[in-house]
Amino acid sequence: MKLKNKIAIITGGGQGIGEAIATALSEEGATVVIADINLENAQTVAITLNGHAIKLDVTNPDNVQTMVNETLQKFDHIDILVNNAGIGQNRPFLDTPLDEWNQILNVNLTGPFLCGQAVAREMVKQKAGKIINIGSISGQLGAQGRSAYGASKAGIMQLTRIMAVELAPHGVYVNAISPGPVDTEQSRAMHTQSTRQSYLNRIPLGRYGSREEIAAAAVFLASDDSNFVVGHILTADGGFKMAGLTFDPQAE
Repeated sequence: MKLKNKIAIITGGGQGIGEAIATALSEEGATVVIADINLENAQTVAITLNGHAIKLDVTNPDNVQTMVNETLQKFDHIDILVNNAGIGQNRPFLDTPLDEWNQILNVNLTGPFLCGQAVAREMVKQKAGKIINIGSISGQLGAQGRSAYGASKAGIMQLTRIMAVELAPHGVYVNAISPGPVDTEQSRAMHTQSTRQSYLNRIPLGRYGSREEIAAAAVFLASDDSNFVVGHILTADGGFKMAGLTFDPQAE
């Protein structure tokens, strides 16, 4: 197993992509710490994976430090951090209120900053660690209705690069995954049929990704297989980002 004896914290691990990542890391031998604002969800996943659950508000510095302290007290070290916790948005730029903007930036960008900083301080001491930030293609492209969300994810990717450059000399690897549309409860709730069809029209594979496919990318970045990969944004989107105009050239 690629992650035997590793301790991995997954924020927002109580559902969706976070849960899938926690499951995949556990299957590779890692002991998983499910840190989620919904403690009930975290406990359910932790019990299933024989892991540990912690209630976490990623925007609260004291709460973040408590998570780190509790993990160290129980397991003595932290090998992997997946900054997955996040919230979405689907609102036109002109209609986006300041409180919504602040909330999304706080959870999606300040949260990974706080968690990454607190965990990286411990990883630097042990001269080893893997940090994986979860971005989005919304941070790489101009998408309607994603002003705050897209800005937060663009920030995540730049934060990843800076963290990677500063922490690599200390043996701490930082990379990011940038998913395209993934079939989750959140996407089913947020994406109308029109939105879904718009995505499908531009994805060369012709489908949404699965949670497990994003989790597989996380396993790669968390394992020794990625030991020469630093500051990379791994886009997993079925070809959406690289595709231009898509059409059947033989159709009339």
